[in-house]
Amino acid sequence: MSTMRRVLCVGATGTIGRATVRRLAARGHQVVALVRPGRASRADLPAEVTVREADVGDPASLRQHGVAGESFDAVISCLASRTGAPRDAWAIDHAAHQHLLGAALAAGVPHFVLLSAICVQRPRLAFQHAKLAFEAELMTSGIRYSIVRPTAYFKSLSGQVERVRRGKPFLVFGDGRLTRCTPISDDDLATYLADCLDDPARWDRVLPIGGPGPALTPREQGEALFAALGRPARFRQVPVAFLDGIIAVLSAVGRVLPAAADKAELARIGRYYATESMLVWDATRGAYDASQTPAFGRDTLQDHYARLLRGETVTMLGDHAVFS
Repeated sequence: MSTMRRVLCVGATGTIGRATVRRLAARGHQVVALVRPGRASRADLPAEVTVREADVGDPASLRQHGVAGESFDAVISCLASRTGAPRDAWAIDHAAHQHLLGAALAAGVPHFVLLSAICVQRPRLAFQHAKLAFEAELMTSGIRYSIVRPTAYFKSLSGQVERVRRGKPFLVFGDGRLTRCTPISDDDLATYLADCLDDPARWDRVLPIGGPGPALTPREQGEALFAALGRPARFRQVPVAFLDGIIAVLSAVGRVLPAAADKAELARIGRYYATESMLVWDATRGAYDASQTPAFGRDTLQDHYARLLRGETVTMLGDHAVFS
């Protein structure tokens, strides 16, 4: 049985944030959703949820307009940088969360639930280092914490749906078997985040979590999409070296043009996800291990593809529309 709580939810207009706010409200929690200035009218959140505007980059704004001198039982942050570029990552994944933690501590909030990412296990990118830096600060802050590291989102694996629907092949790096993941749906992840409030086994812990298995390679993801369309699978292989070439060129140009440097980092992010599995990393064996990756929920990627193709759901791709 869930105890009714007063929860401050940050990052409430993202796909995971909206799902989490809906789940909290459905359970009867009193939810205050924090959104960026100018976003309140477009938040599309349940009517019973209080929506407030505050600048997460400004500690004073968080205190005055976010917490507003009130009492909360928990903070849940679904906030994340949009691009992963270094400046954005350190401003949002690290500094903004520092400000939020400071406001929570000052207000005496007892529990901080953080949505992080499983890819921080093997950090090579700016946003991963920024997330890890804040995770470390949260763990030593004295507040009760739950650090949730999901595997892959359905959204991140939906970028080729329209491309394939139009008759184009599914793009894979290498042979399409370089990586695997156990993706989790927005609703299942929202449930997991909300459950952290009541489950002592999830307190003061780092929590990797995926959806129901089995772990899927990109080729298997493509096969599932073609099966949902009722068409034979067609693939086009892209060499990983292609990404290496793009990174090298953009990095060279980036020495004089900052915009190119940001694009080089985005290419590095693409390469990381093309070559690293989103599963628990077993450091002893030096390998990713699906059997050690906890599974949660009922929604499968195959079901998600079917719903998308039937028009029963819509995925707002944003930065995930790379292959469309």
